[in-house]
Amino acid sequence: MSENQQPAQEKTEQPTPKRLADAKRKGQVPRSRELNTMTVMLVGAAAMLLMGGWMMQGLQGLMVERLAAAGQLGAASADPVAVLADSIGDAVRLVLPLMGILIVAAVAGPAMLGGAVFSAEAARPKFDRLNVLKGLKRIFSAQGLMELFKTLLKFAVLSGITLALLWTLSGELLSLGEGSVERGMREVARMVQLAFLVLAGGLVLIAAVDVPFQLWNHFKQLRMTRQEVKDELKQTEGNPEMRGRIRRLQQEVASRRMMEQVPLADVVITNPTHYAVALRYSDRPDRAPRVVAMGQDLVAARIRELATEHRVPLCEAPPLARALYFNCRLGDEIPAALYLAVARVLAWVMQVKTARETGVKAPTQPAELPVPAEMTEPRRTRR
Repeated sequence: MSENQQPAQEKTEQPTPKRLADAKRKGQVPRSRELNTMTVMLVGAAAMLLMGGWMMQGLQGLMVERLAAAGQLGAASADPVAVLADSIGDAVRLVLPLMGILIVAAVAGPAMLGGAVFSAEAARPKFDRLNVLKGLKRIFSAQGLMELFKTLLKFAVLSGITLALLWTLSGELLSLGEGSVERGMREVARMVQLAFLVLAGGLVLIAAVDVPFQLWNHFKQLRMTRQEVKDELKQTEGNPEMRGRIRRLQQEVASRRMMEQVPLADVVITNPTHYAVALRYSDRPDRAPRVVAMGQDLVAARIRELATEHRVPLCEAPPLARALYFNCRLGDEIPAALYLAVARVLAWVMQVKTARETGVKAPTQPAELPVPAEMTEPRRTRR
């Protein structure tokens, strides 16, 4: 590959919406494990604050009940396995709401960055990951170095928080055995809640570093070369030459259909050479005349030629022709501001038809038609 071609192959272009959609369909979306862990910890801490007292009271009551029952039962009067199974079942039911909340948080955490994605392609085994050389390349890549930095940062932050927390609570931990069971369990619940909150706060710092990096790395991996952008554009919108040819064919078909309406028109209003607008009057009294053909220069000349061949009256009225051309589209009814001017043209057309039938001299074309001056200019030049 030559030096002139090399820069074109560099991935300097941002990913297109199609590229991002294809990547999401394959399960390739930005993900942050630190954000997920932080979400679970924060939700767990909040749940412990709301339900911790209720759960600890339930566990305390269950423990007291089972220990009291064990002291009252004889050795052969109860099955220890059944008692243990009942105790475990009751304990699980007490912590089940907390577990459900944590499961929801674990599922919702990934959706916070990249959205919820269910892709079968992402679940397929990728045997290229077994390649040792590629594995070493991933380890020493920017992603691998970032993962190492995050691991060290996480270890340092959480270790420091844990040591500081243990140092702060060391006196309370040593005094747990001096009081009653009820008091001890309340203190344990409070310490667990505090530990959740403090550790979650530490994870916020790590997630604040990881989330921007994951977004940057995701878009970097999906960057495209200029040639890839061009190829995608051809695939989605078609070849430019083919699009141009289709557009020309469509214009030719539309022009041919428009020209077929000229012989059916009642009058063609001209500029006299630059513009031509063919009008057809409606039989219904509540409908205004409609534009059935219009054009400029060569198209206008063709409209005049067809009108002459089919004996459609030609009315030379430059201001009215320009006003109709600039303010109407094909198939539109004429604007209300031009009703009076077009009505005078209609009266002239009727006189022309009568003159043809009777053989008398044709009437003079109407002059000084009431056309607003601002309507005779192209819309893009008006102020």
